[in-house]
Amino acid sequence: MAKMWAGVTAGNTDPLADDFNSSLRFDKRMFRQDITGSIAHAQMLAAKGILSEDERDAMTEGLAGILEDLETGTLAIDENCEDIHMFVEQVLTERIGETGKKLHTARSRNDQVALDLRMYLRDENDEIRGLIRELLTVLADLAEEHKESIMPGYTHLQRAQPVSFGHHMMAYAMMLLRDLDRLKDCRKRTNVSPIGCCALAGTTYETDRVLEAGLLGFDGIALNSMDGVSDRDFAVEMLSALAVLMMHLSRLSEELILWASWEFRFITLSDAYTTGSSIMPQKRNADMAELIRGKTGRVYGELMGLLTTLKGLPLAYNKDMQEDKEGVFDACDTVKMCLRVLTPMLQSMQVNTGNMLLAAQKGFLNATDLADWLVKKGLPFRTAYKISGQLVRRCMETGQVLETLPLETYREFSELFDGDVYAAIDLRTCMEKRISEGGTSAASVEKQIAFVRKEIGE
Repeated sequence: MAKMWAGVTAGNTDPLADDFNSSLRFDKRMFRQDITGSIAHAQMLAAKGILSEDERDAMTEGLAGILEDLETGTLAIDENCEDIHMFVEQVLTERIGETGKKLHTARSRNDQVALDLRMYLRDENDEIRGLIRELLTVLADLAEEHKESIMPGYTHLQRAQPVSFGHHMMAYAMMLLRDLDRLKDCRKRTNVSPIGCCALAGTTYETDRVLEAGLLGFDGIALNSMDGVSDRDFAVEMLSALAVLMMHLSRLSEELILWASWEFRFITLSDAYTTGSSIMPQKRNADMAELIRGKTGRVYGELMGLLTTLKGLPLAYNKDMQEDKEGVFDACDTVKMCLRVLTPMLQSMQVNTGNMLLAAQKGFLNATDLADWLVKKGLPFRTAYKISGQLVRRCMETGQVLETLPLETYREFSELFDGDVYAAIDLRTCMEKRISEGGTSAASVEKQIAFVRKEIGE
């Protein structure tokens, strides 16, 4: 097939080189953005008198027809084409004749591909933020339902202090709100139009880049043509935001895996999101959560891959930059898949509040509150801390918990103990006493839920 760029070279490349050079197998997913961008380009060219109105109309109608045919499957993409831009221009020329060859006036594939990628990632950004909002809604619902459900809070994976399951869910909600903010901020720098920068130096035609950018929903234009065609910061930033998001999803998945185990039994995942073993009939494997955890490394790799590709490139465009797409496309696909699985998995899981409460009781999570109670009775904290630790040891030796230890035993360690100690070390009391902003009390969790709902409502 004759190459559209044949000129000083004959364009007779080796078939192996053609296959190596082609980007169509992955950039064809940007056909909507490519065609939409081309329609806006034709409108701008006509507005500046570079095309006639008839030429503009023929191009617009032809491009709209190609888009419709691709979406309905009437038109198949020619896999022999070098990239999506060449395919669209080729089909347009076949359908409307020589006028189709004028579409590429005052632009280059360099600024065209940068435009397509920005538009595509803008759309992906919007879709991913929508999926995060759906997950946040589920987390807020879980927190509302379990704002008083007591569970152990951990440090060093050791039982530390009592918290509510709702408070724990809100911790992940706060992480996801930051992810939303990062993606929203990233979108601002993505939403800058490179079209009209051409190959690297601009064009001799009197164009209107601001008009074309406005037609495509951009906030502004790239102010330096060399930067416009070589900038991929927006793709790196998108990958960075997705990597942080996946880190948060992986941490949550890790806890789901732990909590679903027989060692914890804090939750029971739905059959719809677990698998069995080929030889062990008792197994319920949290495979979906494990896959989310595993796919996090995949997204990290895409970020490092693009950073490495870009680190040594001179200005302006280089063919290396063709490697910017597969990684970021895969990362977007992976993140969306993980969010679509995690949200209903959380929504359908059973929270075993009895097991969580029992674990909290057996973990002596009220030991600090016991020491605080003695301090209020007049003991120095270090003395109170030692007595509390000795009482915990006695419980461990006798198979009891602090709530069931007889008062006579308490008084063996200090005459200050009286019957009021039991109310002070009740786990619910311990949890509700955490009244500081952001703490685990039910009132605090309610404020957190309200904040999250307000943020995602905006």
